Amino acid sequence: MCPQNRKIQFIKKFLFLSIVFLGFINATTIDKKIGTNNKVTFPKFIDYNIPYLQKNFVGFKEALAFKESQGKYTVVNTLGYLGKYQFGRTTLHRFNIYNTQAFLRNPELQEKAFVALCKVNKWILRKDILRSVGKTINGIKITESGILAAAHLSGAGNVKKFLRSNGSIRFSDAYGASIQSYLKKFGGYDVSNIEADRNATI
Repeated sequence: MCPQNRKIQFIKKFLFLSIVFLGFINATTIDKKIGTNNKVTFPKFIDYNIPYLQKNFVGFKEALAFKESQGKYTVVNTLGYLGKYQFGRTTLHRFNIYNTQAFLRNPELQEKAFVALCKVNKWILRKDILRSVGKTINGIKITESGILAAAHLSGAGNVKKFLRSNGSIRFSDAYGASIQSYLKKFGGYDVSNIEADRNATI
């Protein structure tokens, strides 16, 4: 083979190897890019500290309010129950509240009325709380917050009957909500900051 032909063959081999090498480099780069783009990223955890997600009294009252009225202060239901916590007029009279329209426009008054009612119910049910908390009735673990929620639904007297009959005397409101469902749904909140007070006022 003449020197010129050898030179041509060498150039061809060089070009071929160069093309193969460049192709390999490009393929590796693409794989790396794809690998980078396909990485799974997780959102950073941010503790927003939302009050109604906590198991304290604020969490309790906000959860109960959402069940009663979706947390809306101006709601009046078909039976005439009023506000964020769906108070009956008789209950409001207990706290010397007679102007229901003014009550609906006053969020602060509604919050104070709810706390006062919890205090009164806790006093009425104080013996039943001592006797029943920790027990299981009809598959439901009885807690203080569950008892207070059930009293808000049905009145303290009906909760007494339920607890003292070991769950055989039951109560449901006109919409089908029951003492049992409230005992279960609102159990486990820390409501120890609410003091039993027979004469609680606003």
